[in-house]
Amino acid sequence: MKLLHVPLLVLGMLIAGQGFAATAQQEKMTTCNADATAKALKGDARKAYMSTCLKKGEPAKAMTPQERMKACNADPKAKALKGDERKAFMSDCLKKK
Repeated sequence: MKLLHVPLLVLGMLIAGQGFAATAQQEKMTTCNADATAKALKGDARKAYMSTCLKKGEPAKAMTPQERMKACNADPKAKALKGDERKAFMSDCLKKK
């Protein structure tokens, strides 16, 4: 009977450990979500912000050209520009990322 208690105890500790790992990610998600709401971000701009916020602290990975274009297009400033101003903004934005 005592032999049965040890494996059950170990199994319970493993399951509990996995629950604690999820809470750190949940806290990060809550914080990023609150920041995005405070900044009144919506749509693509919110998605881009959340992605960046959730990746903070992780090693930076190189963005693909498509990801760079999407991030620059999601910038609210880009949506307000037209013509040559937009081209200049996009060019500068794509070089920075």
